[in-house]
Amino acid sequence: MLWFKCAAMHDPVRPVIKTQAVIGWEAKNRQVDLTIEGPLKGDELLKRMNGWFTADVYKAIEIFAQFGKLKVLDDVDLVVETENLEQIKSLSKNLAEAFQEEAWIEVMPRKKLT
Repeated sequence: MLWFKCAAMHDPVRPVIKTQAVIGWEAKNRQVDLTIEGPLKGDELLKRMNGWFTADVYKAIEIFAQFGKLKVLDDVDLVVETENLEQIKSLSKNLAEAFQEEAWIEVMPRKKLT
C-alpha cells in the first residue's frame, strides 16, 4: 500500500478510487447518451493527486517504476507490486531518501491482497 503525507492536514493518506471514471461525449448538434465507465491506471490515479500530497507525485512515480509496477487493486486501492522482498526494501529506502516521511509503503503480503 502507498501512503503520503496530506498537504493540507499533514496526516497519512493514500489514494483510492471511490467510483469509476465515467467518460462521455457532448455533441454540438445532438444529444449523445453514451458513456464509458472504467478504472484509472495506477500512474493516472497518482498523477491526479498531484498537489494533494507534500511529495512530488511525478518523482514518486519514477521511483516506483524502478522497483515495481503501480496497480489499482480490486478497482480501489493503489499499490505497487514488486517481484521480491529485495525490491520492496530498495523501494522503501529510495522513497525515504527522496521524501523522508512524506511518502512510504506499507508491505502487504500477496496472500493478504487476494
